[in-house]
Amino acid sequence: MLPDDLLQPEAWPQPAPPSVKLVETHVSWVFVGGRQVIKVKKPVALGFVDFRSVERRRVACEDEVRLNTRLAPGVYLGVLPIVRDTGGRLSIGGDGEIVDWAVHMRRLDDDTRADVLLGRGALTHDHINSVARAIADLHRQSAVSEATAARWASVSAIERNVLENFGQTAKLSSAYMEDRAADEIEQAQVKFVADHESLISARVRAGRIRDGHGDLRLEHIYFDSEGLRIIDCVEFDERYRVEDVCSDVAFLSMDLAGQNRVDLAEWLLARYARLSGDYDLYALVDFYEGYRAWVRAKVSALLAADAGVDEGTRMRAAREARRHFLLALACTRPPLVAPQLVCVCGVIGSGKSSIADALSRELSWPVVDSDRTRKQLLGVEETRPLTDPLWSGAYSPDVTAQVYTETFRRASVVLASKRPVIVDASFRSSATRRSARELAHAHGVPFVLLECQAPAEVCRARLSRRPPGVSDGRPAMFEPFAASFEPIRELAPAEHVVVDTTETLEHTLDMLRTRLRAAS
Repeated sequence: MLPDDLLQPEAWPQPAPPSVKLVETHVSWVFVGGRQVIKVKKPVALGFVDFRSVERRRVACEDEVRLNTRLAPGVYLGVLPIVRDTGGRLSIGGDGEIVDWAVHMRRLDDDTRADVLLGRGALTHDHINSVARAIADLHRQSAVSEATAARWASVSAIERNVLENFGQTAKLSSAYMEDRAADEIEQAQVKFVADHESLISARVRAGRIRDGHGDLRLEHIYFDSEGLRIIDCVEFDERYRVEDVCSDVAFLSMDLAGQNRVDLAEWLLARYARLSGDYDLYALVDFYEGYRAWVRAKVSALLAADAGVDEGTRMRAAREARRHFLLALACTRPPLVAPQLVCVCGVIGSGKSSIADALSRELSWPVVDSDRTRKQLLGVEETRPLTDPLWSGAYSPDVTAQVYTETFRRASVVLASKRPVIVDASFRSSATRRSARELAHAHGVPFVLLECQAPAEVCRARLSRRPPGVSDGRPAMFEPFAASFEPIRELAPAEHVVVDTTETLEHTLDMLRTRLRAAS
Protein backbone atom coordinates (compact mmCIF):
# COMPACT_ATOMS: atom_id res chain seq x y z
CA MET A 1 0.00 0.00 0.00
CA LEU A 2 1.32 3.43 -0.92
CA PRO A 3 2.40 5.37 2.20
CA ASP A 4 0.39 8.47 1.28
CA ASP A 5 1.33 10.21 4.52
CA LEU A 6 4.86 10.70 3.17
CA LEU A 7 3.47 13.02 0.50
CA GLN A 8 2.81 15.56 3.25
CA PRO A 9 5.77 17.90 3.95
CA GLU A 10 5.09 17.79 7.70
CA ALA A 11 5.97 14.08 7.68
CA TRP A 12 9.53 14.88 6.63
CA PRO A 13 12.55 15.74 8.77
CA GLN A 14 13.23 19.42 9.31
CA PRO A 15 13.64 21.57 7.38
CA ALA A 16 10.53 20.22 5.67
CA PRO A 17 10.28 20.65 1.88
CA PRO A 18 7.63 23.04 0.49
CA SER A 19 6.02 20.19 -1.47
CA VAL A 20 6.52 16.52 -2.26
CA LYS A 21 6.02 14.59 -5.49
CA LEU A 22 6.02 10.84 -6.09
CA VAL A 23 7.87 8.86 -8.74
CA GLU A 24 7.12 5.13 -8.96
CA THR A 25 9.34 2.34 -10.21
CA HIS A 26 8.62 -1.38 -10.25
CA VAL A 27 10.25 -1.82 -6.82
CA SER A 28 10.22 1.61 -5.14
CA TRP A 29 8.26 4.67 -4.19
CA VAL A 30 10.54 7.66 -4.63
CA PHE A 31 9.42 10.79 -2.79
CA VAL A 32 11.07 13.98 -4.02
CA GLY A 33 10.90 17.01 -1.75
CA GLY A 34 13.00 20.10 -2.33
CA ARG A 35 16.65 19.06 -2.35
CA GLN A 36 15.94 15.74 -0.62
CA VAL A 37 14.80 12.31 -1.80
CA ILE A 38 13.23 9.58 0.30
CA LYS A 39 13.19 6.16 -1.31
CA VAL A 40 10.92 3.42 0.08
CA LYS A 41 11.03 -0.19 -1.07
CA LYS A 42 7.70 -1.63 -2.20
CA PRO A 43 6.64 -4.84 -0.40
CA VAL A 44 6.67 -6.82 -3.65
CA ALA A 45 7.87 -10.21 -4.90
CA LEU A 46 8.66 -10.17 -8.62
CA GLY A 47 10.66 -13.36 -9.08
CA PHE A 48 14.01 -11.58 -9.21
CA VAL A 49 13.42 -9.57 -6.02
CA ASP A 50 11.49 -10.21 -2.79
CA PHE A 51 10.84 -7.22 -0.53
CA ARG A 52 7.83 -8.60 1.36
CA SER A 53 9.44 -8.49 4.79
CA VAL A 54 10.40 -5.31 6.66
CA GLU A 55 13.73 -6.85 7.59
CA ARG A 56 14.63 -7.51 3.96
CA ARG A 57 13.73 -3.94 3.09
CA ARG A 58 15.91 -2.62 5.93
CA VAL A 59 18.91 -4.66 4.81
CA ALA A 60 18.35 -3.58 1.20
CA CYS A 61 18.29 0.09 2.28
CA GLU A 62 21.57 -0.29 4.16
CA ASP A 63 23.15 -2.11 1.23
CA GLU A 64 21.95 0.58 -1.16
CA VAL A 65 23.66 3.33 0.83
CA ARG A 66 26.87 1.34 1.28
CA LEU A 67 27.24 0.21 -2.33
CA ASN A 68 26.31 3.48 -3.97
CA THR A 69 28.96 5.48 -2.15
CA ARG A 70 31.43 3.88 -4.59
CA LEU A 71 30.19 5.89 -7.58
CA ALA A 72 28.04 8.58 -5.94
CA PRO A 73 29.95 10.01 -2.96
CA GLY A 74 27.97 12.49 -0.91
CA VAL A 75 24.61 11.59 -2.47
CA TYR A 76 23.43 8.79 -0.17
CA LEU A 77 22.95 10.31 3.27
CA GLY A 78 21.82 7.28 5.25
CA VAL A 79 18.90 5.05 6.23
CA LEU A 80 15.93 6.52 8.11
CA PRO A 81 13.09 4.74 9.92
CA ILE A 82 9.49 5.24 8.90
CA VAL A 83 7.46 5.44 12.10
CA ARG A 84 3.77 5.38 12.99
CA ASP A 85 2.59 7.68 15.80
CA THR A 86 -0.19 6.95 18.25
CA GLY A 87 -2.69 8.51 15.83
CA GLY A 88 -1.68 6.07 13.09
CA ARG A 89 0.11 8.64 10.90
CA LEU A 90 3.42 7.86 9.24
CA SER A 91 6.47 10.08 9.31
CA ILE A 92 10.15 9.86 8.44
CA GLY A 93 12.13 9.55 11.64
CA GLY A 94 10.88 10.84 14.97
CA ASP A 95 9.08 8.96 17.74
CA GLY A 96 6.77 6.04 17.27
CA GLU A 97 6.66 2.44 16.13
CA ILE A 98 9.13 1.65 13.36
CA VAL A 99 7.12 0.12 10.53
CA ASP A 100 9.54 0.44 7.61
CA TRP A 101 12.81 1.93 6.40
CA ALA A 102 13.85 4.42 3.74
CA VAL A 103 16.97 5.58 1.96
CA HIS A 104 17.69 9.29 2.45
CA MET A 105 19.40 10.96 -0.53
CA ARG A 106 20.52 14.35 -1.69
CA ARG A 107 18.56 15.30 -4.77
CA LEU A 108 20.62 15.76 -7.92
CA ASP A 109 19.70 18.24 -10.63
CA ASP A 110 17.68 16.52 -13.38
CA ASP A 111 19.17 18.87 -15.97
CA THR A 112 22.55 17.22 -15.42
CA ARG A 113 21.23 13.68 -15.95
CA ALA A 114 22.69 11.80 -18.92
CA ASP A 115 19.36 10.97 -20.58
CA VAL A 116 18.29 14.63 -20.31
CA LEU A 117 21.60 15.77 -21.78
CA LEU A 118 21.20 13.25 -24.58
CA GLY A 119 17.69 14.46 -25.31
CA ARG A 120 18.90 17.99 -25.94
CA GLY A 121 21.98 16.90 -27.89
CA ALA A 122 24.42 17.84 -25.14
CA LEU A 123 25.82 14.42 -24.19
CA THR A 124 29.35 14.32 -25.59
CA HIS A 125 32.19 11.90 -26.17
CA ASP A 126 33.92 13.50 -23.17
CA HIS A 127 30.96 12.62 -20.94
CA ILE A 128 31.07 9.01 -22.09
CA ASN A 129 34.82 8.90 -21.66
CA SER A 130 34.49 9.94 -18.01
CA VAL A 131 31.88 7.23 -17.44
CA ALA A 132 34.12 4.60 -19.06
CA ARG A 133 36.99 5.60 -16.79
CA ALA A 134 34.80 5.57 -13.66
CA ILE A 135 33.46 2.11 -14.44
CA ALA A 136 36.91 0.78 -15.33
CA ASP A 137 38.19 2.13 -11.99
CA LEU A 138 35.25 0.56 -10.12
CA HIS A 139 35.87 -2.80 -11.73
CA ARG A 140 39.59 -2.61 -10.99
CA GLN A 141 38.83 -2.03 -7.30
CA SER A 142 35.99 -4.54 -6.85
CA ALA A 143 37.51 -7.98 -7.19
CA VAL A 144 35.52 -10.92 -5.82
CA SER A 145 36.64 -14.32 -4.61
CA GLU A 146 37.05 -17.14 -7.10
CA ALA A 147 34.15 -18.97 -5.44
CA THR A 148 31.85 -15.94 -5.74
CA ALA A 149 32.84 -15.42 -9.37
CA ALA A 150 32.15 -19.05 -10.21
CA ARG A 151 28.83 -18.94 -8.34
CA TRP A 152 27.36 -16.01 -10.26
CA ALA A 153 29.19 -16.04 -13.60
CA SER A 154 29.74 -19.68 -14.49
CA VAL A 155 28.24 -21.11 -17.67
CA SER A 156 25.41 -22.71 -15.68
CA ALA A 157 24.71 -19.44 -13.80
CA ILE A 158 24.48 -17.41 -17.00
CA GLU A 159 22.30 -20.04 -18.63
CA ARG A 160 20.00 -19.97 -15.60
CA ASN A 161 19.76 -16.17 -15.78
CA VAL A 162 18.88 -16.26 -19.47
CA LEU A 163 16.22 -18.96 -19.10
CA GLU A 164 14.77 -17.29 -16.01
CA ASN A 165 14.61 -13.99 -17.86
CA PHE A 166 12.51 -15.50 -20.64
CA GLY A 167 10.43 -17.52 -18.20
CA GLN A 168 9.45 -14.37 -16.31
CA THR A 169 8.23 -12.76 -19.54
CA ALA A 170 6.44 -15.77 -21.01
CA LYS A 171 3.05 -14.12 -20.51
CA LEU A 172 4.21 -10.55 -21.16
CA SER A 173 6.23 -10.39 -24.37
CA SER A 174 3.36 -11.39 -26.68
CA ALA A 175 1.72 -8.02 -26.00
CA TYR A 176 4.71 -6.31 -27.62
CA MET A 177 6.08 -8.63 -30.31
CA GLU A 178 5.21 -11.78 -32.22
CA ASP A 179 5.90 -15.04 -30.42
CA ARG A 180 8.22 -16.21 -33.20
CA ALA A 181 10.40 -13.12 -32.70
CA ALA A 182 10.58 -13.77 -28.95
CA ASP A 183 11.47 -17.40 -29.67
CA GLU A 184 14.22 -16.29 -32.07
CA ILE A 185 15.78 -14.08 -29.40
CA GLU A 186 15.59 -16.80 -26.74
CA GLN A 187 17.11 -19.40 -29.04
CA ALA A 188 19.92 -17.04 -30.04
CA GLN A 189 20.84 -16.24 -26.44
CA VAL A 190 20.67 -19.86 -25.27
CA LYS A 191 22.75 -20.95 -28.27
CA PHE A 192 25.39 -18.29 -27.57
CA VAL A 193 25.92 -19.59 -24.04
CA ALA A 194 26.12 -23.19 -25.25
CA ASP A 195 28.56 -22.31 -28.05
CA HIS A 196 30.83 -20.17 -25.86
CA GLU A 197 31.29 -22.25 -22.72
CA SER A 198 35.09 -22.10 -22.94
CA LEU A 199 35.08 -18.31 -23.39
CA ILE A 200 32.72 -17.76 -20.46
CA SER A 201 34.83 -20.02 -18.22
CA ALA A 202 38.01 -18.25 -19.34
CA ARG A 203 36.51 -14.92 -18.27
CA VAL A 204 36.03 -16.29 -14.75
CA ARG A 205 39.63 -17.53 -14.62
CA ALA A 206 40.94 -14.23 -15.99
CA GLY A 207 39.38 -12.23 -13.14
CA ARG A 208 36.85 -10.43 -15.35
CA ILE A 209 34.04 -11.06 -12.85
CA ARG A 210 33.62 -8.05 -10.58
CA ASP A 211 31.20 -6.54 -8.09
CA GLY A 212 29.90 -3.87 -10.44
CA HIS A 213 26.88 -1.61 -10.75
CA GLY A 214 24.30 -3.95 -12.28
CA ASP A 215 21.89 -1.28 -13.55
CA LEU A 216 24.09 1.08 -15.51
CA ARG A 217 21.75 3.23 -17.60
CA LEU A 218 21.51 6.83 -18.67
CA GLU A 219 18.94 7.94 -16.11
CA HIS A 220 21.28 6.89 -13.28
CA ILE A 221 24.21 9.04 -14.46
CA TYR A 222 24.67 12.71 -13.50
CA PHE A 223 27.31 15.28 -14.43
CA ASP A 224 26.92 17.99 -11.81
CA SER A 225 29.29 20.74 -10.66
CA GLU A 226 30.97 18.31 -8.27
CA GLY A 227 31.73 15.79 -11.00
CA LEU A 228 30.34 12.50 -12.21
CA ARG A 229 27.78 10.72 -10.03
CA ILE A 230 26.30 7.30 -10.85
CA ILE A 231 23.44 6.22 -8.59
CA ASP A 232 21.04 3.29 -8.10
CA CYS A 233 23.24 0.24 -8.42
CA VAL A 234 21.57 -3.13 -7.78
CA GLU A 235 21.48 -3.64 -4.03
CA PHE A 236 18.92 -6.37 -3.47
CA ASP A 237 20.87 -9.38 -4.74
CA GLU A 238 24.57 -9.66 -5.57
CA ARG A 239 23.59 -12.19 -8.22
CA TYR A 240 22.59 -9.29 -10.47
CA ARG A 241 25.60 -7.15 -9.59
CA VAL A 242 28.50 -9.61 -9.47
CA GLU A 243 28.98 -10.41 -13.12
CA ASP A 244 31.23 -10.24 -16.12
CA VAL A 245 32.38 -6.65 -16.53
CA CYS A 246 31.17 -6.86 -20.12
CA SER A 247 27.61 -7.35 -18.89
CA ASP A 248 27.91 -4.25 -16.70
CA VAL A 249 29.21 -2.06 -19.53
CA ALA A 250 26.79 -3.57 -22.06
CA PHE A 251 23.82 -2.28 -20.06
CA LEU A 252 24.85 1.30 -20.86
CA SER A 253 25.99 0.62 -24.44
CA MET A 254 22.60 -1.01 -25.04
CA ASP A 255 20.84 2.00 -23.54
CA LEU A 256 22.76 4.39 -25.80
CA ALA A 257 22.08 2.27 -28.88
CA GLY A 258 18.40 2.18 -27.94
CA GLN A 259 18.41 5.99 -27.99
CA ASN A 260 19.78 5.94 -31.57
CA ARG A 261 23.30 6.87 -30.45
CA VAL A 262 25.21 3.84 -31.64
CA ASP A 263 28.23 6.12 -32.05
CA LEU A 264 28.30 6.84 -28.31
CA ALA A 265 27.59 3.18 -27.51
CA GLU A 266 30.61 2.09 -29.54
CA TRP A 267 32.72 4.91 -28.09
CA LEU A 268 31.90 3.65 -24.58
CA LEU A 269 33.04 0.14 -25.50
CA ALA A 270 36.17 1.44 -27.21
CA ARG A 271 37.20 3.58 -24.25
CA TYR A 272 36.43 0.94 -21.62
CA ALA A 273 38.36 -1.71 -23.56
CA ARG A 274 41.38 0.56 -23.87
CA LEU A 275 41.37 1.66 -20.23
CA SER A 276 40.92 -1.85 -18.88
CA GLY A 277 42.87 -3.77 -21.51
CA ASP A 278 39.79 -5.95 -21.92
CA TYR A 279 39.31 -6.24 -25.68
CA ASP A 280 37.93 -9.74 -25.18
CA LEU A 281 34.65 -8.10 -24.19
CA TYR A 282 33.99 -7.66 -27.92
CA ALA A 283 33.44 -11.40 -28.16
CA LEU A 284 30.55 -11.13 -25.69
CA VAL A 285 29.09 -7.65 -25.92
CA ASP A 286 26.38 -8.29 -28.52
CA PHE A 287 25.06 -11.18 -26.45
CA TYR A 288 25.08 -9.13 -23.26
CA GLU A 289 23.44 -6.13 -24.93
CA GLY A 290 20.60 -8.40 -26.05
CA TYR A 291 20.34 -9.94 -22.60
CA ARG A 292 20.24 -6.52 -20.97
CA ALA A 293 17.67 -5.23 -23.44
CA TRP A 294 15.39 -8.12 -22.50
CA VAL A 295 15.89 -7.36 -18.80
CA ARG A 296 14.85 -3.75 -19.39
CA ALA A 297 11.86 -4.92 -21.42
CA LYS A 298 10.84 -7.29 -18.64
CA VAL A 299 11.02 -4.62 -15.94
CA SER A 300 9.02 -2.16 -18.04
CA ALA A 301 6.43 -4.79 -18.96
CA LEU A 302 5.94 -5.67 -15.28
CA LEU A 303 5.41 -2.01 -14.44
CA ALA A 304 3.00 -1.57 -17.36
CA ALA A 305 0.95 -4.52 -16.04
CA ASP A 306 0.80 -3.19 -12.45
CA ALA A 307 -2.79 -2.10 -11.83
CA GLY A 308 -1.68 -0.18 -8.75
CA VAL A 309 0.34 2.30 -10.83
CA ASP A 310 -1.20 5.38 -12.43
CA GLU A 311 -2.16 5.22 -16.11
CA GLY A 312 0.51 7.67 -17.30
CA THR A 313 3.28 5.58 -15.73
CA ARG A 314 1.85 2.38 -17.22
CA MET A 315 1.68 3.91 -20.71
CA ARG A 316 5.29 5.12 -20.53
CA ALA A 317 6.36 1.72 -19.28
CA ALA A 318 4.56 -0.01 -22.14
CA ARG A 319 6.40 2.15 -24.69
CA GLU A 320 9.70 1.35 -23.00
CA ALA A 321 8.89 -2.37 -22.98
CA ARG A 322 8.18 -2.46 -26.69
CA ARG A 323 11.32 -0.49 -27.51
CA HIS A 324 13.54 -2.83 -25.50
CA PHE A 325 11.93 -6.03 -26.76
CA LEU A 326 12.68 -4.85 -30.30
CA LEU A 327 16.17 -3.77 -29.30
CA ALA A 328 16.84 -7.29 -28.00
CA LEU A 329 15.89 -8.56 -31.45
CA ALA A 330 18.22 -6.06 -33.13
CA CYS A 331 21.08 -7.31 -30.95
CA THR A 332 20.88 -10.68 -32.73
CA ARG A 333 21.91 -8.91 -35.97
CA PRO A 334 25.46 -7.88 -36.99
CA PRO A 335 26.62 -4.28 -36.33
CA LEU A 336 25.85 -1.78 -39.08
CA VAL A 337 29.38 -0.44 -39.60
CA ALA A 338 31.47 -2.61 -41.95
CA PRO A 339 34.63 -3.97 -40.31
CA GLN A 340 38.10 -3.06 -41.52
CA LEU A 341 41.62 -2.96 -40.12
CA VAL A 342 43.38 0.40 -40.06
CA CYS A 343 46.98 0.41 -38.84
CA VAL A 344 48.69 3.68 -37.95
CA CYS A 345 52.47 3.59 -38.04
CA GLY A 346 55.53 5.84 -37.95
CA VAL A 347 58.66 6.68 -36.05
CA ILE A 348 58.42 8.02 -32.51
CA GLY A 349 57.28 11.63 -32.48
CA SER A 350 55.67 11.32 -35.91
CA GLY A 351 52.18 11.92 -34.49
CA LYS A 352 50.79 8.43 -35.09
CA SER A 353 49.07 8.17 -31.71
CA SER A 354 47.48 11.58 -32.16
CA ILE A 355 46.11 10.50 -35.54
CA ALA A 356 44.90 7.15 -34.19
CA ASP A 357 43.16 8.85 -31.26
CA ALA A 358 41.55 11.48 -33.48
CA LEU A 359 40.26 8.81 -35.86
CA SER A 360 38.92 6.79 -32.94
CA ARG A 361 37.02 9.78 -31.59
CA GLU A 362 35.76 10.73 -35.05
CA LEU A 363 34.55 7.23 -35.96
CA SER A 364 33.95 5.69 -32.50
CA TRP A 365 36.27 2.83 -33.45
CA PRO A 366 38.39 1.07 -30.83
CA VAL A 367 42.16 1.58 -30.80
CA VAL A 368 44.57 -1.16 -29.82
CA ASP A 369 47.89 0.53 -29.15
CA SER A 370 51.21 -1.14 -28.53
CA ASP A 371 52.24 1.28 -25.75
CA ARG A 372 49.33 0.40 -23.47
CA THR A 373 49.48 -3.24 -24.46
CA ARG A 374 53.14 -3.39 -23.43
CA LYS A 375 52.47 -1.89 -20.02
CA GLN A 376 49.40 -4.04 -19.44
CA LEU A 377 51.41 -7.16 -20.28
CA LEU A 378 54.14 -6.06 -17.87
CA GLY A 379 51.59 -5.23 -15.16
CA VAL A 380 52.56 -1.57 -14.72
CA GLU A 381 50.41 1.56 -14.65
CA GLU A 382 50.01 3.12 -18.08
CA THR A 383 51.61 6.42 -17.00
CA ARG A 384 54.58 4.81 -15.24
CA PRO A 385 57.72 5.39 -17.34
CA LEU A 386 59.69 2.38 -18.54
CA THR A 387 63.25 3.68 -18.57
CA ASP A 388 65.03 0.68 -20.08
CA PRO A 389 67.42 1.59 -22.92
CA LEU A 390 66.16 1.08 -26.46
CA TRP A 391 66.21 -2.60 -27.58
CA SER A 392 66.61 -3.94 -24.02
CA GLY A 393 64.48 -4.82 -20.99
CA ALA A 394 60.87 -3.82 -21.60
CA TYR A 395 61.86 -2.90 -25.18
CA SER A 396 63.86 -6.02 -25.97
CA PRO A 397 63.07 -7.89 -29.19
CA ASP A 398 61.46 -10.74 -27.25
CA VAL A 399 59.12 -8.44 -25.29
CA THR A 400 58.30 -6.45 -28.40
CA ALA A 401 57.39 -9.66 -30.23
CA GLN A 402 55.02 -10.54 -27.37
CA VAL A 403 53.50 -7.05 -27.55
CA TYR A 404 52.75 -7.38 -31.27
CA THR A 405 51.32 -10.86 -30.77
CA GLU A 406 48.94 -9.59 -28.10
CA THR A 407 48.12 -6.42 -30.06
CA PHE A 408 47.11 -8.50 -33.08
CA ARG A 409 45.16 -10.93 -30.88
CA ARG A 410 43.14 -8.07 -29.38
CA ALA A 411 42.49 -6.59 -32.82
CA SER A 412 41.40 -10.01 -34.05
CA VAL A 413 38.76 -10.26 -31.30
CA VAL A 414 37.32 -6.90 -32.37
CA LEU A 415 37.29 -7.90 -36.05
CA ALA A 416 35.58 -11.19 -35.19
CA SER A 417 32.73 -9.16 -33.67
CA LYS A 418 32.27 -7.60 -37.16
CA ARG A 419 33.54 -4.21 -36.04
CA PRO A 420 36.37 -2.05 -37.42
CA VAL A 421 39.52 -1.54 -35.38
CA ILE A 422 42.54 0.80 -35.38
CA VAL A 423 45.97 -0.52 -34.41
CA ASP A 424 48.49 2.08 -33.22
CA ALA A 425 52.10 0.83 -33.32
CA SER A 426 55.37 1.80 -34.94
CA PHE A 427 55.32 -1.13 -37.44
CA ARG A 428 58.96 -0.35 -38.13
CA SER A 429 59.61 -3.79 -39.72
CA SER A 430 58.12 -5.17 -42.90
CA ALA A 431 57.43 -8.41 -41.01
CA THR A 432 55.02 -6.72 -38.56
CA ARG A 433 53.30 -4.95 -41.44
CA ARG A 434 52.85 -8.21 -43.33
CA SER A 435 51.41 -9.79 -40.19
CA ALA A 436 48.86 -6.98 -39.92
CA ARG A 437 47.90 -7.43 -43.56
CA GLU A 438 47.51 -11.19 -43.05
CA LEU A 439 45.27 -10.54 -40.04
CA ALA A 440 42.94 -8.44 -42.17
CA HIS A 441 42.86 -11.06 -44.93
CA ALA A 442 42.16 -13.82 -42.38
CA HIS A 443 39.02 -11.93 -41.37
CA GLY A 444 38.13 -11.01 -44.94
CA VAL A 445 38.19 -7.27 -44.24
CA PRO A 446 39.89 -4.31 -45.98
CA PHE A 447 43.36 -3.29 -44.80
CA VAL A 448 44.89 0.19 -44.79
CA LEU A 449 48.23 1.28 -43.34
CA LEU A 450 48.52 4.99 -42.48
CA GLU A 451 52.18 6.04 -42.37
CA CYS A 452 52.59 9.21 -40.32
CA GLN A 453 55.48 11.40 -41.38
CA ALA A 454 57.05 14.64 -40.15
CA PRO A 455 60.52 16.20 -40.49
CA ALA A 456 63.09 14.87 -38.02
CA GLU A 457 63.40 18.23 -36.25
CA VAL A 458 59.60 18.31 -35.74
CA CYS A 459 59.61 14.80 -34.26
CA ARG A 460 62.49 15.65 -31.91
CA ALA A 461 60.73 18.84 -30.79
CA ARG A 462 57.53 16.93 -30.08
CA LEU A 463 59.42 14.38 -28.01
CA SER A 464 61.15 17.09 -25.98
CA ARG A 465 57.78 18.69 -25.16
CA ARG A 466 55.94 15.42 -24.47
CA PRO A 467 54.77 15.15 -20.84
CA PRO A 468 55.00 11.82 -18.99
CA GLY A 469 52.32 9.48 -20.27
CA VAL A 470 51.65 6.17 -21.92
CA SER A 471 54.43 6.57 -24.48
CA ASP A 472 58.02 6.37 -23.28
CA GLY A 473 59.54 7.87 -26.44
CA ARG A 474 62.39 10.24 -25.60
CA PRO A 475 64.53 12.54 -27.77
CA ALA A 476 67.63 10.37 -27.29
CA MET A 477 65.78 7.45 -28.86
CA PHE A 478 64.83 9.20 -32.06
CA GLU A 479 67.94 8.71 -34.21
CA PRO A 480 68.44 4.96 -33.60
CA PHE A 481 64.70 4.35 -33.89
CA ALA A 482 64.39 6.25 -37.17
CA ALA A 483 67.44 4.44 -38.55
CA SER A 484 65.80 1.07 -37.80
CA PHE A 485 62.54 1.90 -39.60
CA GLU A 486 62.33 -0.23 -42.75
CA PRO A 487 60.91 1.64 -45.76
CA ILE A 488 57.43 0.53 -46.77
CA ARG A 489 57.71 -1.21 -50.12
CA GLU A 490 55.71 -4.40 -49.57
CA LEU A 491 52.22 -2.89 -49.79
CA ALA A 492 50.06 -1.96 -52.76
CA PRO A 493 49.40 1.80 -53.18
CA ALA A 494 45.73 1.35 -52.22
CA GLU A 495 46.83 -0.12 -48.88
CA HIS A 496 49.45 2.51 -48.01
CA VAL A 497 48.49 6.09 -47.19
CA VAL A 498 51.12 8.67 -46.24
CA VAL A 499 49.91 11.20 -43.67
CA ASP A 500 51.76 14.50 -43.29
CA THR A 501 51.21 15.26 -39.60
CA THR A 502 52.39 18.86 -39.97
CA GLU A 503 49.06 19.56 -41.66
CA THR A 504 46.12 20.63 -39.49
CA LEU A 505 44.21 17.83 -37.84
CA GLU A 506 40.99 18.92 -39.56
CA HIS A 507 42.63 18.70 -43.01
CA THR A 508 44.09 15.28 -42.20
CA LEU A 509 40.78 13.89 -40.96
CA ASP A 510 38.99 15.14 -44.06
CA MET A 511 41.51 13.30 -46.24
CA LEU A 512 41.32 10.12 -44.18
CA ARG A 513 37.52 10.00 -44.20
CA THR A 514 37.64 9.86 -47.99
CA ARG A 515 40.39 7.24 -48.12
CA LEU A 516 38.79 4.97 -45.50
CA ARG A 517 35.39 5.14 -47.19
CA ALA A 518 37.06 4.11 -50.44
CA ALA A 519 38.84 1.23 -48.71
CA SER A 520 35.63 -0.12 -47.21
